[in-house]
Amino acid sequence: MGWEDELFALFDDLEAEAGSLHAAERDAEVADRSRAEYQQVTLASRLMASLGTEVTIDVVGIGPLTGSVERLAEGWLLLSTGDHDWVVNSRLVGAVTGASVRSVPEVAWSPLTRLGLGSALRRISEAGERCLLHLRDGSRHEGTLRRVGADFCELAEGEERRVVLVAFDALAAAQSRA
Repeated sequence: MGWEDELFALFDDLEAEAGSLHAAERDAEVADRSRAEYQQVTLASRLMASLGTEVTIDVVGIGPLTGSVERLAEGWLLLSTGDHDWVVNSRLVGAVTGASVRSVPEVAWSPLTRLGLGSALRRISEAGERCLLHLRDGSRHEGTLRRVGADFCELAEGEERRVVLVAFDALAAAQSRA
């Protein structure tokens, strides 16, 4: 092998080494960017990507619920467990298992997702159906929702129709009784 061949072999080795160093540097940069971008992903965006998917969610005051995510909106989600539908206060969701690995950014959501927890409870109230309100402290109230205010709902409970006011901040979920 002549000196020219050795020189070209040396250049090839140096070029390969530079290429692998560049690839390693690029991989590190891509990983850093991925981590930086992922901090923009919310739990709600992961749940939005999970619509129609069976998940298990742990809800403060209730425990684990397994069902299909049917709807997601501002501060609440609708979970269908087969026997019952649950309007869950998403602020009290502690953990989720089985969610999609993808996310849907909020800019891609329907304008209807801006309807808050009060809107979901008003639908239950308008239907006149009995429901079971689960509170974050584990207590429960069963009855018929009468009216829904800005930050609370009014439940007619028991045969004596005793009125109970429940603050949204205390409400973990409303469970259908149908």
